[in-house]
Parts: sequence; structure tokens; C-alpha cells
Amino acid sequence: MKVKIKKLNKDAIVPEYAKYGDAGMDIYTTADGYYDKYGNTVYHTGLAMEIPKGYVGLIFARSSISKTPHSLRNHVGVIDSGYRGEIILKFGWVESEPLNTASTYKAGDRVGQIMILPYPQI
Repeated sequence: MKVKIKKLNKDAIVPEYAKYGDAGMDIYTTADGYYDKYGNTVYHTGLAMEIPKGYVGLIFARSSISKTPHSLRNHVGVIDSGYRGEIILKFGWVESEPLNTASTYKAGDRVGQIMILPYPQI
């Protein structure tokens, strides 16, 4: 399947599989994270996608997130086929950990994964 991808930022990296057989493609951040007004750590990917009708993009945290005090805020992000804006990941802090002002991920780091899958129309 082909998916049109638009770089919104010159530093954006097109998602790619790390190795043969991977289910999800790695997504990279274009900048260090920052805090929004809700206390989420926000990471921009600098990418927009044209996911085909009948498919959905599912955004997951990477397994390495378990080494940090972060958790993906909505646990699984849903990118509908009609969405054309930037893909942005938001992370919250695990409450047992003290809030830290340091960004867990830096520009160019793999910050998540995307899987593009068909879904049934009910």
C-alpha cells in the first residue's frame, strides 16, 4: 500500500520499519519535547499523512517507554483517514515519579510507532 506523506518540517523523518518483520514503523520527533498547559510533554513529528479510506493509523508508544516516567497520554492514538494535520504525540507523567523539566526524547529520537490497518465499516 502507498501512503502519501508530507513533510511539514525540513527535519522530519519519514516513518520506517527498523527491521524486516516489524509490525510498526518508527516515528521520530523533530524537536525536544515541551509542556503544554495540561502538563503533557508534546513531541512534533513534522509529518502529515493521507491515510486511505477504510484504513486507520494507530500510534503506539515504543516499548522503551517503560524505561521512562512517561506514558502515551491516550495510550493509542487514532489517525483517521480524513485527518490531514501534523501527527503529534503527547505523553503524561506516571504519578509515582516526580515531574521533571527535562525532555525524555530529543530531536531526531524515535518517539513512537505507527501501524496502518484496515478496519471494518459497521
